[in-house]
Amino acid sequence: MLVVPSIDLVNGRSRVVYWPGAATGAGSPTDRPERIAERFVAMGARMIHVVDMDGARASQPVNLEAFERIAARVAVPLQVAGGLEGAANIRLAFAAGATRAVVSMALADDPPLLAECIAAAGDWLAVGLDVRPERISAYPWRRPAPPALAELASELVAAGVRRLVLSGGGVSPDPGLLAKVAREVDAELYAAGGTVEVETIKALRDAGIAGIILGEPLLTGAVDFVKAVEAAA
Repeated sequence: MLVVPSIDLVNGRSRVVYWPGAATGAGSPTDRPERIAERFVAMGARMIHVVDMDGARASQPVNLEAFERIAARVAVPLQVAGGLEGAANIRLAFAAGATRAVVSMALADDPPLLAECIAAAGDWLAVGLDVRPERISAYPWRRPAPPALAELASELVAAGVRRLVLSGGGVSPDPGLLAKVAREVDAELYAAGGTVEVETIKALRDAGIAGIILGEPLLTGAVDFVKAVEAAA
């Protein structure tokens, strides 16, 4: 299972300052996303996830120059989320160096737009799903009844989606729930968000999850990247 560092971009910088030696006073802090990505890749990261927070608000990519700087410094896949709904937006991100795109679960209710995004990104498209039951039920669906998680995931896979990013609003991933989805859905699954323990990482690995995406916990040192990689192996 991959451990994927995630960087939230605001005005071209990382929202969270990365300082791996904060506890001991060693090294130096940085909010430059390309340097953060480069350090994680040097430690063994095999993919970098970037959230364009400005892009999410603008409904189109904003931090394109930051994508370019990251892509120029690392030779691993760069997965981008935030404001990518639509083929034109995905192409902008890809032209700036992104190699994978994550779009929102709102596209499940917009089949033509989803098909457009799949056509632009192919197998490198992922759809982000908020796995909290109350969030799924509260979402303003354009259908008679809100779908269950496995139903929604299966629907997206049937439409041609090959990757799903499952987040829980900052809550630690539920290995049991994700294992159930993994058994029922033929897609590559990534868990995202929350501060996790080593045992949770091992449980996600055993559940058949392809990767866990971690942002602030890795950047602040709450989760040690090397130990997380060892637990995911």
